Amino acid sequence: MADSKAYVKRVLAQIEKRDPDQKQFLATVTKVLESVEPLLDQHPEYEQNKILERMVEPERVIEFRVPWTDDKGEIQINRGYRVQLNSAIGPYKGGLRFHPSVNLDILKFLAFEQVYKNALTGLPIGGAKGGSDFDPHGKSDAEVMRFCQSFMTELFRHIGPNVDVPAGDIGVGGREVGYLFGQYKRLRNSYDAGVLTGKRVDYWGSLARTEATGYGLMYFVKDMLDAKGIDLKDKVVVVSGAGNVATYAIEKAQSYGAKVVTCSDSNGYVYDPNGIDLDCVKEIKQVKRGRIKEYVETHPQAEYHEGCTGVWTVKCDVALPCATQREIDLESAKALVANGVKAVGEGANMPSTLEAIDYFQSHGVLFGPAKAANAGGVATSALEMAQNSERLQWTFEEVDGKLHGIMTNIYKQAKANAEKYADPDDLVAGANITAFQKVANVMLAHGLV
Repeated sequence: MADSKAYVKRVLAQIEKRDPDQKQFLATVTKVLESVEPLLDQHPEYEQNKILERMVEPERVIEFRVPWTDDKGEIQINRGYRVQLNSAIGPYKGGLRFHPSVNLDILKFLAFEQVYKNALTGLPIGGAKGGSDFDPHGKSDAEVMRFCQSFMTELFRHIGPNVDVPAGDIGVGGREVGYLFGQYKRLRNSYDAGVLTGKRVDYWGSLARTEATGYGLMYFVKDMLDAKGIDLKDKVVVVSGAGNVATYAIEKAQSYGAKVVTCSDSNGYVYDPNGIDLDCVKEIKQVKRGRIKEYVETHPQAEYHEGCTGVWTVKCDVALPCATQREIDLESAKALVANGVKAVGEGANMPSTLEAIDYFQSHGVLFGPAKAANAGGVATSALEMAQNSERLQWTFEEVDGKLHGIMTNIYKQAKANAEKYADPDDLVAGANITAFQKVANVMLAHGLV
């Protein structure tokens, strides 16, 4: 039997030596590799073929400058990135993030997670992530357009429907995807609809893509609760965020009869003891592009609180972090457990710290990890790619039905591998093992690449 612990320790030490500043990348790799140790014990061929060493090293990292002109005529310079981490299963697939926090460490961490999330969908897509430290907030449409066109002027040579298919992420919505696609089309002189996903429906986007991550999260959480005989009806749910993921997680949770009492944005959160009025939230965030504090102007029974961490002190049965990474730390996890939380489903990318995850699991809280629970977004992006390849557009019901089936299958596989290799309720290990095995086996089949 292989000495998996020594193998994992050796690989992690190599990462730390090569890139000591990439703390987030090291943290997520550590969690994944340690959780797949039982699988490594049974498959010495993974160590013999240096699968771990190959998995943690991106196949390609592209870094470039992005010059653009603001509305005052001043030239601005940002950094652009694309981390193409693994293409064993299919073309690279993963979002573009425009935010001041973007750097190589964050993108490598997100790309690594993306590889396994994409593998869990069962669809033929590899993993990548990209973006820029550009901040679209407060910029005019013309400034965003000029930035996107400059960004794509470099990126276009590295992507394609069968090479790398980016999508949106934080700071990259329908407006940005439209500008990026328009510039790609101009440069390629070709209508490659499948080169970007998250497009508008009128130029070959997919119905149900906007709802997909939030709906998929709730399909996964419901399966997780159903397995324990827990009905979502009348359960109190706390949600962070007010973007697409949070909005449609709330919508689906309410359709199951749950009572959602919070949502938030980067300034603070609202608590409505009567249940969140989703139509009001959509009006504020999607139509007016306002701040969530406006909610209390028309809902006097609701409370607005500055700051976001306090949302996890609200008593609930189910917690759904849908805002950003690392929003639930150990103290927030302790507050949730003390208030009797039964389940946590991650709607955002890695919203819980490793310490928080350990605390949830050690206290018997059902935990749906991001790479499994929020895979509905990328799964529907892959369905968008399939529609683009066929030159067809499926109905909302067709896409949603396929999404539901994918999320249920993700849960079942993660649960089965948790029971086989780890604790039966450890869906973190179950998801990691499921995805790792899929990617590793294809890498072996492809030889030394």
